Amino acid sequence: MLRISIPSNGPSKINFSSFMNYLLPLPPKGIDNEVNNDAVLLFDNEEEVRVYTDKLKQLPGSHKKIGNEIINTITRLVPSLRAKSPTL
Repeated sequence: MLRISIPSNGPSKINFSSFMNYLLPLPPKGIDNEVNNDAVLLFDNEEEVRVYTDKLKQLPGSHKKIGNEIINTITRLVPSLRAKSPTL
């Protein structure tokens, strides 16, 4: 299982509550909530991450900004995805 932790005090200011408040799509294996409200995105493999980021890219309107922030955070935390995929 691949776990990508998005720190709530990071540059994007995204946390577990952001996914609920903005009704964002969840990763295939869901999200864990850390004690400090960090969001931990759960995937089986990197391919699921790629599919998920593609889904985030298709968000409409005001959701698009937060979706892009999540994508940027994922690519910062998992640089191997950026190297393998020109779409990230």
